[in-house]
Amino acid sequence: MADSPQTLDDAGSGATELTPPTSQVWRPKFNPWLIAVVVALAAFMEVLDTSIANVALPYIAGNLGASNDQSTWVLTSYLVSNAVVLPISGWFASVMGRKWFFMTCLVVFTVSSLLCGIAPSLGAIIVFRILQGLGGGGLQPVAQAILADTFPPEQRGLAFALYGVTVIVAPTVGPTLGGWITDNYTWRWIFFINVPVGIMALFLVFRLIEDPPWAKRIKGALARFDYVGVSLLVLGVGALQIMLDKGQEDDWFGSRFITTLAILTVVGLVSVVIWEWFYKNPIIDVRLFRNLNFLGANGMMFVLGLMLFSSLVMMPLFLQSLMGYTAESAGLVLSGGGLLLLFLMPIVGFLSSKVQSRYLVAFGWLTLSLGMYYSTQQLDLQISFRSASLLRLTQVFGLGFLFVPINLSSYVGMPIEKSSSVAGLVNFMRNIGSSVGTSMVTTLIARRAQVHQVYLVAHVTAGRPTFSGTVAGLTARLIASGVDAGHAAKQAYGLVYQTVFVQASTLAYIDTYRVLAIGAAIMFVVSFALKKNQPGAGRVVLD
Repeated sequence: MADSPQTLDDAGSGATELTPPTSQVWRPKFNPWLIAVVVALAAFMEVLDTSIANVALPYIAGNLGASNDQSTWVLTSYLVSNAVVLPISGWFASVMGRKWFFMTCLVVFTVSSLLCGIAPSLGAIIVFRILQGLGGGGLQPVAQAILADTFPPEQRGLAFALYGVTVIVAPTVGPTLGGWITDNYTWRWIFFINVPVGIMALFLVFRLIEDPPWAKRIKGALARFDYVGVSLLVLGVGALQIMLDKGQEDDWFGSRFITTLAILTVVGLVSVVIWEWFYKNPIIDVRLFRNLNFLGANGMMFVLGLMLFSSLVMMPLFLQSLMGYTAESAGLVLSGGGLLLLFLMPIVGFLSSKVQSRYLVAFGWLTLSLGMYYSTQQLDLQISFRSASLLRLTQVFGLGFLFVPINLSSYVGMPIEKSSSVAGLVNFMRNIGSSVGTSMVTTLIARRAQVHQVYLVAHVTAGRPTFSGTVAGLTARLIASGVDAGHAAKQAYGLVYQTVFVQASTLAYIDTYRVLAIGAAIMFVVSFALKKNQPGAGRVVLD
């Protein structure tokens, strides 16, 4: 019975993490860290493309003869196709073999990057971005699954730390790198740079990566393609991503288009869960969610994606829209946080082999909540570059303690042959969380700014001496600078309104940071519901 699958008894030790039987112990031929660098490089390249094109949209629109609104489909098309592939990547890895699926994704991603760079029209680049998203969607989860099986349990935290650097730092670097490339060369080079990196990664994957025995054993076992499940997934996820991307722009449910998308989202996602639950050979293994610990870890990964991208969007948006920073200067403010995460990730990876994951997760949520609350106290229109950079450090410190232990928690109680499916679902939840977070903060900022503007305008009336004195003083100053009296009065009223608008917007950012602080505090409490794991211990395979 030594080699038969079994589960540890929770009652005695409280441990629920799983260990492969002796007969299933497997180690790759090459150094695991060399493999880790290769798969992390491919994942970094793909995650970078989720944000690197953001700052180049006006240039793409101008060069291809499109409007700015039309150019946003360059981002939306990529996110939709990327999100569709993430949860079904485990199925493809099982059918094709993990190594060959990873290489296929690299080929599709690299070739479509080249096509994006030479695209002659907006329609063409949208089609190629869809292909790029399809290829890139499989890189993240398969890279994580490879790391989970390549490293022994006591080193898995460090391996996930390396992967975490690619997932969390790449979105921070993307806008800054994209802006620099666009300013110094052309927007097409933000796609061309993927080509040599993709070719090099493809060669190294072919030489170094191999499938573990359990991955080879189930290869081709699920060859019957689930057309209904994929169709429902495309419907639900596609409608959700488009709704999140266009919602604020179209006034959410005041738009018939957004309302229709919301209905399609609910119908598609609910239907795909029901269908996959009862289908004999599902393309998405939704039955994994019967494990409440896995369900909780996925929920936390969703909130992590929401928090990461919310804070990533808010700080540069505040600095650029209200304080006049350039894209490059705003990117430099974010760079300190990226460097802090580079420093923290290996430390957290090491700690994960000594400390229970749920305690690290709890500490991460607590410090993240405090960091967001601190932002509500320090953010104002007088903030300096140095203060903004330090504020960003307080916002990301907690994030460094979340990614690795949440990933480790998601594998607790999971069969070893389900590594690809686990990674696919976890990355899918983070991806959806990032989309929800970006949409949520832009909507909150816009709506709360309107609320604060109503309150502030009530104090800016002709009957108030302070207002009248301010207008008179501004008018006199403008006249002294050479503006004629008629235009000076109008400009003075305009300057007062601009001040009201900027103050209202600042208060809206503070409100949004407060919401994020409350959300992180709730996650701090929930984190103690995660099951205990044995740091550095292995896993028992379940039937």
